Order: sequence, then C-alpha cells, then structure tokens
Amino acid sequence: MKKLINDIGTVLTESLDGFAAAHADIVTLGAEHQFVRRKQTKPGKVALISGGGSGHEPLHAGFVGHGMLDAACPGQVFTSPTPNQMLAAAESVDGGAGVLFIVKNYSGDMMNFQMAAEMLDRENATVIVNDDVAVENSTYTTGRRGVAGTLIVEKIVGAAAERGDSLAALKSLGDAVNSATASMGVALSSCTVPAAGKPTFQIGADEMEMGVGIHGEPGRRRVKLGSANEIAAELAGACLKDLSLKPGREVILLVNGFGGTPLLELYLMVNAAHKVLAGAGVKVVRHLTGPFVTSLEMAGCSITVSAVDVDALALWDAPVHTAALRWGC
Repeated sequence: MKKLINDIGTVLTESLDGFAAAHADIVTLGAEHQFVRRKQTKPGKVALISGGGSGHEPLHAGFVGHGMLDAACPGQVFTSPTPNQMLAAAESVDGGAGVLFIVKNYSGDMMNFQMAAEMLDRENATVIVNDDVAVENSTYTTGRRGVAGTLIVEKIVGAAAERGDSLAALKSLGDAVNSATASMGVALSSCTVPAAGKPTFQIGADEMEMGVGIHGEPGRRRVKLGSANEIAAELAGACLKDLSLKPGREVILLVNGFGGTPLLELYLMVNAAHKVLAGAGVKVVRHLTGPFVTSLEMAGCSITVSAVDVDALALWDAPVHTAALRWGC
C-alpha cells in the first residue's frame, strides 16, 4: 500500500485539520473533529446537515458553505459517523428554524441519523437519498443506495434553505429531487482502505464492475472492459429507464469520477453520455463533471441524470460558495 499518510490512526483528523486550514474562509471544525460547520451561520434559516464515512471527498465536507450544507459529520473511512457527532453538529448550527438531515441510504448512516433525530430536542426532518439504480439491495443497505445524486439534492435543497424556505417545504423538495434523480457507476479498479492495507476487491486488468457502489460493493455484474460509448449506453440508459423520461425533458448531467480517473476520460464520458441522452430526446441543460463523490483512489465513474423543471433549475443556478462548488458568489 502506497499512500500519503503518517499513521493509519490519524488519517482522518490530520486530513480534517488540513481541510479546515485550506478553507478557513468558509468552514470551521467542531470540537474533537466531530463535524465541519459553516463558518458563518444564518439565523432563522433551516440548518442542513449531512455526513457519512470519509473516503468520498469532497462529499460531504466539501459541500459545507453558502447555498449548501451548514454542517457535515465525517466518520472514519467508509464508516458512518456517530449519533453524538450529528447531535453536536445540529446544536452548533441550529438557526431556530429546524434541522434537515440529508442521509444516504446505507444501513449505518440510516441507523445513526435516525437515533440522532430521535434524540434531538428541536424540530427536524430527514431526506433519504437512494438514487443508485444498479441494485435494489446489498450488504450495505436495504433498498437502493445513496450515491452521487446526493450532491444534487444537497445543492438544490441548500439553495432553497438559503432563501428561507420552511423545514416542511425543504423536506418535500428534497424528496422530489431524489425521486427525479438516478445514478449508476462502473469501476475499473478497486480502492484500498488505509486500515485494511489491501484492495477492497480483486478485478482483472481486462474487467470492469458494472453498477459498483461507492464503497466497492459489487454491482450488477463483472464483465470484460468495454468502450466508453458502451459504458455510457448502459449507465445513462439505466438512468433513463428508471426515470421514464419523455422526449423534451430537461436534465442535469453529472459525470462523477471515483478518484482515480483523469478529467480527460471523464469529459470523454460526458460526450458519450450526451449521445445516449440525445438519442432519447432528453435535453441536457446543465453539466457538472469531476471527482465529487469518490471512493478513495478507485478508477471509474458514475453517471447521474436529474430531471429538472424551471424552479429546480433556478435553485441549481443559485449562488453557492463551498470548498468544492463555487458559482454566482
């Protein structure tokens, strides 16, 4: 294992210290590295909190700031944060209008966020993200997994929270965005969790895992490596089928890298996905390309398609200023 680390036991805390130093104008660290919070909170605003295991950066800490999250709780690599972290984050950023938890559909995250919500002595609600169309069940979750579509939910709901929408309205919006969003990924290589010291799974040099999860969970099937066009046809095609999009529908296209794929290849995948969507008569009105929901150094990518109307598109375009996303500010 070759990684830029000092000690396996301090990987997360040292990384969080570096993140906070690099983005001190946007975020600050909570006590004992329990959470990353927005540096300047906004009174009277619903507080948005998310989190999950580390190793998926910039998700979620990279999306803390104006127009997105108020706080993010990082667990150890591929391990859920604890309810105490979530409670501490909620108490730190509560603006008096309630707390909305945005939770990816993984067993650990679901259990711990639910416990935190039950213990929290203030109004709260939860949006569950389950955009992964690859599998219905895995050893990590009951039902569909929450993957790169989480970013789209956090951005659109975050913009609505910034303008002052109520907790009930934000919960409804988050559920609607999640329902309109579908993702599927492919892995060309495995990743190595520092504490494990070896690849999460073995894959041949001429193979790919279609429908892989962001922790390296198995997907739909292991197949021989195909062309970018073939991969895009399956990934984007699965999203189109899931959403049942009619010709003329407008969408956001997110081509997300898993950490080990260069932008040269990701933009090639954007081109390939465009062909698939155009062939179905679907219009891409916004793009986002890059490593946003990663799996350490895994090579591969995911394609996310999110159907939008005029209102959702305006919220997507609204100003955002975070470590990983910045526009309009």
